[in-house]
Amino acid sequence: MPRVTPLFVLSLAASLLMVGVGMIVSILPERVYAASGNLQSVSLIASVFAVSYLLAQVPVGILSDRFGVRIFLVLGYGFCGLSGVIFFTSPSADGIFLGRLIQGIGEAPIWALGPALLSRAYSQSKGRAIGLYNAAIHAGLTLGPLAGLAIGTSGDGSLPFLIFAGLCFAGGMAIFFLLPKEVRQTETGLSGKADPRALLRVMTERRHAVLFAGVLLYGACYGIFVSVLPISLTLLNGFGPQATGVLFFLFYCAISLSQVVAGPLSDRHGRRGFLIGGMGLATLGFGTFFFLPGLWALGPLFVSSLGLGAFCVASIAELNEAVQPGLRGTVSGGYYLFWALGYFSGPQAIGLFGTGAQETGYGVLGVVLLGQAIAMLFFLDGRKRT
Repeated sequence: MPRVTPLFVLSLAASLLMVGVGMIVSILPERVYAASGNLQSVSLIASVFAVSYLLAQVPVGILSDRFGVRIFLVLGYGFCGLSGVIFFTSPSADGIFLGRLIQGIGEAPIWALGPALLSRAYSQSKGRAIGLYNAAIHAGLTLGPLAGLAIGTSGDGSLPFLIFAGLCFAGGMAIFFLLPKEVRQTETGLSGKADPRALLRVMTERRHAVLFAGVLLYGACYGIFVSVLPISLTLLNGFGPQATGVLFFLFYCAISLSQVVAGPLSDRHGRRGFLIGGMGLATLGFGTFFFLPGLWALGPLFVSSLGLGAFCVASIAELNEAVQPGLRGTVSGGYYLFWALGYFSGPQAIGLFGTGAQETGYGVLGVVLLGQAIAMLFFLDGRKRT
């Protein structure tokens, strides 16, 4: 029997979860609107998730460094499964919000601690491993909506929620039973070294402060892609449901592809070029798409997505290399804390410009991204770390 690897187990579990997420993401707004009758309540679906996801990051990272990563990964999948059960059984909008709160807590360790564990298990090829893991996440998000269409729904539209819960619990069992023994020993053998002040020390170093600023902008771009950008393209370029579906498909595919390619290349050639180049591509896409008519706007946005994926994998690997192995859960929690701050605030910032000045909003975003790329050019050196 072939030996399973940590990368295979973690990627399998994450892709199962994200297939489920992709199945339910389009159903939740309909369920909340039917229960509450107003659009304001629908907007809380994203906000409630973002708040709990954000608040969970640093505590989960610190505790995982103290007690081991595996138990928090299993708990994360368990919390996500519980949220699916709540979605399935709840007839009210309040129940959906409770489920989203629990889902945010559950997804926090899955996004952050998977890369932290992989950086320990694959110390010489962490970029490749993290890239493949994140690609598995986005592949699941890409396949999820297709799976939802294939299975259809039950009479009250609840079946995808139950399947989501089952996939979450299956992912947790895969982590618990299949994670190789030597990896369990490695990650628990680092317990007791966590220090909340370590994250602050890392963040206050100039090169890392610049990098965390880039992570915040990466989160902002990600949040804009999945929230306000489709509405902007509908108003500016006449996008319909099919074109919006193509946008999401290209976004997730580009994120996955670029991480698979950039991860191993950054292991060999260093992270700096992929950090700066990735941010540069994001600048190009967001700064030009609104000049193009119709579906032509998808071209620069695809380029922007490639850049975001390259920046993501290089920045996670770079920050994990900046600390001792016993602090990688903590720094990964800090990484996704900044990502979540951007994810929450980015769409709000674009919204401040209003529907009549959207082009200005995206132009300003392009200028900010360019400034971030220039800052990294000056403040990030090209030294390779292990």
